Amino acid sequence: MRMAILRRPKHFSICAVFLGIVIVVCLLPFVWTVLASLEIRPDNTNSPPSWLLHPTLDRFLEVGVAEPQFVSELATSAGLSTATTLLTTTVAFLAAYSLARSHFPQRNLLVQSFLILASLPVISYLIPLRNTLDALHLYDTFIGTTLTETALYAPLAAYVLYGYLSQVSTELEESARLDGATPIYILRRVTLPITVPGVAATAIIVFVLSWNQLLMPLVLTTHVRTIPVAMIDFFTFERDLEWPTAAAALLASLLPIGIVVAAAHRWLEQFSFHAVQRTE
Repeated sequence: MRMAILRRPKHFSICAVFLGIVIVVCLLPFVWTVLASLEIRPDNTNSPPSWLLHPTLDRFLEVGVAEPQFVSELATSAGLSTATTLLTTTVAFLAAYSLARSHFPQRNLLVQSFLILASLPVISYLIPLRNTLDALHLYDTFIGTTLTETALYAPLAAYVLYGYLSQVSTELEESARLDGATPIYILRRVTLPITVPGVAATAIIVFVLSWNQLLMPLVLTTHVRTIPVAMIDFFTFERDLEWPTAAAALLASLLPIGIVVAAAHRWLEQFSFHAVQRTE
């Protein structure tokens, strides 16, 4: 026991150092982007190289000149990600709740199939979804793009929510059912309030994935331009590539994600992921 107590600080310090290294490595690209957007960069013309320390916000103003529709594209991405998140979370929650409260034999196989669908590359969805949108006359529309992204992220959201809902106690639901409550009332007044952390965490995951989605808006629509599609213009060789302007645009595109995560951080602190367990 005494040896274990003596070794614990050393083990803790090793973990802290390793965690610090991981955090630094993960933050380096973001720090580089911030410095580039502020025009803080190394000057390789001198020997030894030095840093140009003249921070300015001019590059953020140039974003509107380099990409005139950037603000409207930012609003389009925000609207598309919000609509996709609401629709995906609603559909996934209803599906996960139904599966978590059912007892049919092939339930676990169906749940595992959600994970398989979520693991497929995005390109595997493009052809069937393109044909479906053409049949529904929704190709190149905001609604059609929302439905395609919902189809892409619903399996993952259902899998995560099922793992969360399957671990939630059903005692309150059973009590409400004995009191004569309807299924809709139980879902709204009993189940949903106690599962808010899991639903909020899932919604944030979907929002971030939708915000960063490039291939679907690029292939399935031409009028619904999102931020990832707009960012391509900053990295083409049709014009001179200016890294500071591209870095400023990238930081501006990250602002809505930061706002969403900051607004929901209290719910995220209460969330703990429960892995899907097989039930006999």
